[in-house]
Amino acid sequence: MKSLELYSKKEIEQLTRKRTNEIKIGEDVFVLKSQANWHEELQDLNCKFVLLGIPEDIGVKANYGRGGAHTAWKPALDSFLSQQSNHFLSGKNICVLGHVFVDDLMEKADALNTKNKSEMSELRNLVSVIDTRVTEIISKIILSGKIPIVVGGGHNNAYPIIKGCSLALKDTINVINCDPHTDFRPLEGRHSGNGFSYAYHEKYINNYSVFCIHEQYNTASVLNDFTKNNNHLYYNTYEDVFVRENKAFNEALSQNIGFVKQKSCGVEIDLDAITNVPASAKTSSGISPVQARQYVYQCGKQLNPLYFHIAEGAPILSHIKADNKTGKLIAYLISDFIKGVSNQ
Repeated sequence: MKSLELYSKKEIEQLTRKRTNEIKIGEDVFVLKSQANWHEELQDLNCKFVLLGIPEDIGVKANYGRGGAHTAWKPALDSFLSQQSNHFLSGKNICVLGHVFVDDLMEKADALNTKNKSEMSELRNLVSVIDTRVTEIISKIILSGKIPIVVGGGHNNAYPIIKGCSLALKDTINVINCDPHTDFRPLEGRHSGNGFSYAYHEKYINNYSVFCIHEQYNTASVLNDFTKNNNHLYYNTYEDVFVRENKAFNEALSQNIGFVKQKSCGVEIDLDAITNVPASAKTSSGISPVQARQYVYQCGKQLNPLYFHIAEGAPILSHIKADNKTGKLIAYLISDFIKGVSNQ
């Protein structure tokens, strides 16, 4: 069974909205040709960043969440490719790899009922299959010397991304995450709420820092885990920064970055951290899009980033109509991360 769906130059051109006398990012990006030996081909490419999609929402459903996270990748890619390629950001430093193949798993998941205990267990087993596919692809990208930028799917995919990096490097890594939730729930079978706890307990993570968690949306037991293991686990809260104003935004972000700066680091953002962005756990009180962009840019600039992962965006939630602005916001975040890394 294949784990990766490669994109052709023709497919990229079809997604790129071209105009006369303009050069769009989609006209400059690299694509690969060999399904069997794509990792060898990637190694020879003269670019730094690799775009990868994960169009699934199985992990979200396995955490009793709302479906829709599978819809983020394509509109994000469409928006990103149709931006201008210029001296601020050139498509010539980017390879669009494709997306993780999950059609077979999504079909199986659609037939399962989350209210049935045995079927929920099957759903979580499907998440483990996604883990295997993502880990393999990420390891190969890291071994090629490139930085993967991963879009789409639930935050369950943090675990295989982290694992793939750690296995490729043969070392633990640090991770920073902007998220209302720590996603450090118990090891009860894989889902979107325990990607980081699995990665930490399996010793793929050394230090884990969470920026601006929401105080009433994290369990007492998880907060106790962070207190007990405060040499390796750190958070600050949204309320401390924006409600009580005990810290300025930049000060809080600097503390989070400082906690993970000593080692190569994964950069994560859950789109439900941003006010009114369609996501599996959409919030009415979060950071602004500008603050999300600042977070991403500063992480890219100040850290030694291994990867960038944008999770939980759901332009088409299972209970509302499509929101076309989400893809454009993700495109901004991708661009800001690349600029941050390039401006080191």
